[in-house]
This record gives sequence, structure tokens and C-alpha cells, in this order.
Amino acid sequence: MSARTMSLTEELVARCYRLVEDPGPDPDAQHLCDSDYETMLDAFEGELPATEPLWLFGYGSLIWKPEIEHVEEQVAVARGWHRSFCMKMTRWRGTKEIPGLMMALDRGGQCKGVAFRLDGGDRRQALDRLFRREMTLKPTSYRPRLLQLATDKGPLRALAFVINRKGTTYAGPLSESEVVERLATSCGHWGSGADYLYNTVKNLEARGIHDAHLWRLQQLVAERIAGL
Repeated sequence: MSARTMSLTEELVARCYRLVEDPGPDPDAQHLCDSDYETMLDAFEGELPATEPLWLFGYGSLIWKPEIEHVEEQVAVARGWHRSFCMKMTRWRGTKEIPGLMMALDRGGQCKGVAFRLDGGDRRQALDRLFRREMTLKPTSYRPRLLQLATDKGPLRALAFVINRKGTTYAGPLSESEVVERLATSCGHWGSGADYLYNTVKNLEARGIHDAHLWRLQQLVAERIAGL
């Protein structure tokens, strides 16, 4: 762990927990079907030659919950993209009554995260699992993209999930105070917004990645929870 001490603690995060039943898929939303995933997989595989390793760029929960088999990880920088709490959550880490927020990559700036190299197994099966985890609605919240990353060992290309500004869950630009309020008060059946922020910052710091914006957010969210 870094020498820095986080203001957002496990005790403060625990205050945000509520038992929330999973409401299930939104019956009013359009959901991707098998043929949609097949089309997206075909398009992505057309961009990435079979001879090239498959890397996945994690910038949020993928860092601490990748759910995929990987054989190597490297700290990597994506230039032209930044972490942003720009995705509205009415399930998972929020509800329709108290929506939460999750991060996505949005245009501008740069983002330091972790690149994971997947093993040499069934690539399409791994991609299918990732696509189905990250994209469920039409129009999709994320777009799968190959990004050029910089690492200490040289450049590499990696799959990243970037925000679709035309997607149903795009929250648009939010003020810092709005982001803090949502992260401090939202909770779904997967956990709270504060828990998501805490784990992301903790795992970035453990890898020597200090995101000044997220560090400020965890301080402000801690203050908000303490004052509730």
C-alpha cells in the first residue's frame, strides 16, 4: 500500500450499506440479444489479428475484480481518455429512486490503469464473457475499443470499454458536488457507490497509481458520509 492514508475507510463505507433486493432487468429497456453480441465480437476480432496478444485495460472495478484469467499485468497509460463518473446506475450500485454512478473512460486527458494479458485460451469465449459483463442494454453504455497504451515495456494495444455518450445510462457532465452526493448516498444489490470508490482508489494506490481526482473524491465522500 502507498504511504498515503485514505480518508474513506472501511468503517465509513460500511455506513452506506443497505440490503437492496435485485430488481432484475428493467422491463422498459431494450436488451442486447445473442446476435448483437455476435456482431460486436466479429467486428472486434476483425480489428485484432489472432497473432496479437489480447490485453484488457482496467481503470475501475476491472482492476480489483477482473473475473478473467490473465497471465500478466502491467501499469499502463491511455492518452486521450480519462476516468469519469459519467454512468448512471439504477441497478447494481444504485436504484431508480437513488441512482448511483460508475466510472467510464471519457474523451480527453489521460488515464493510468492496469493492462491485463489474457491467457492463450479460447479468445472469443473470453471476449464474449467480457462483452456480456460490460454491455447489456441498447444502445450500449460502453463501446469496446482498441486503445494504444504506453507501458514501461513499450506500447501495446488493449481492449477498453469507453463511454457511449448516446447510451441510455450516460449521465452527462456532473458537478463535483453532484458526484460526491451520489457516491455517498447510493447503494444497490452489488454494494454502494462509496464501496466502489474505496476499492478502486485502494487498488490503484497499491499499484503505485495515484489519481489526484479520485483521491480528492474519496476525501470529499468521506466527509459527506461522516456528516450524514
